[in-house]
Amino acid sequence: MKVVLATHNPHKVAEFQQIVASTRPDLEVVGYDGPEPVEDGVTFAENALIKARAASQHTGLAALADDSGICVDVLGGSPGVFSAYWAGQKKDAAANLELLLDQLRDIGDPHRTAHFTSTIALVTPEGAEHVVVGNWPGRLAPSASGGGGFGYDPIFIPDGQPAGQERTVGDFTADEKQAQSHRARAFAELVPLLAIL
Repeated sequence: MKVVLATHNPHKVAEFQQIVASTRPDLEVVGYDGPEPVEDGVTFAENALIKARAASQHTGLAALADDSGICVDVLGGSPGVFSAYWAGQKKDAAANLELLLDQLRDIGDPHRTAHFTSTIALVTPEGAEHVVVGNWPGRLAPSASGGGGFGYDPIFIPDGQPAGQERTVGDFTADEKQAQSHRARAFAELVPLLAIL
């Protein structure tokens, strides 16, 4: 059975394929090649639903859509829904990361707490809609590290690592990230709902 992932981001497609394969090997996640809807929601849930509805309508398949971002406590939860556009409308991941680091340059480690949030919407061609959320708590490093992951991964240090051995997600293997990530946590909440497919 196929489900379309409402994104043109190949990194997200690969990540979802890996997550889904471990829990629902009968479910094939396919990329979306249709028009991008305007994401004018002010919450992750609103934007995820906008994307999932558009993809399901365009393809006739059940659609999953993820809206995710990094939420920094000292910035009042920003960048949040604006994570992909933090440095402007070009969706420049490197510029977004550099701007966030610059904004936090004088903020000490105890106040650099943050979390990744993933909100996943599932929309079926029959009109059923479900939304789940996964959060991955941690803090932000003062500089980027590692060549893995994408987006803000190279500056995000997840909680729960042994003292003195902490790494950013940029230093994680793909398997390590998939086991812990905000998307994996949201998808775990979604798995029971996939029974409707």
